[in-house]
Amino acid sequence: MPEVIFQPIRIAVLTVSDTRSATEDRSGDALVQRLTDGGHLIAARSVVQDEITSIQACLRTWIADAAVDVILTVGGTGITGRDVTPEALRPLFDKELPGFGELFRMLSYSKIGTAAILSRAMGGVSGGKLLFALPGSTNAVLQAWDEILVHQFDRRTRPGNLVALMPRLKEK
Repeated sequence: MPEVIFQPIRIAVLTVSDTRSATEDRSGDALVQRLTDGGHLIAARSVVQDEITSIQACLRTWIADAAVDVILTVGGTGITGRDVTPEALRPLFDKELPGFGELFRMLSYSKIGTAAILSRAMGGVSGGKLLFALPGSTNAVLQAWDEILVHQFDRRTRPGNLVALMPRLKEK
């Protein structure tokens, strides 16, 4: 059997926040550091307000961009009135990946107990791109990366990983 080698992917990071700017985005910075330390490439990075139209405008641009493989959003997944990231992503999904949010909340439960129900972390596929909405706290972002996504974005992970499926995401 031929050796499977690491394949870097091009990841865009969108921080959704009414209170953070690009210079104050600790969670986004921590995620970008993990991505690049892991050998992946940052295809794009931006910060937008908690507004569905702003979030979707950025996502649509990146979904159409051939230089982007994956989009990770940070923030806006809570339950307050201004938390609208899931509402922005859901209409863009061709397919939702409910297992991501379920697994994230299961892992969170071991750390924060029943407060895990407050997260609406989610994942899906849109236009052949993988999209994931991560909570805004640095601890939650690093948990999502270190315990789930780092493995799924590595084609060497067995028995299955998202990288191996990426070429087929646009199939009908």
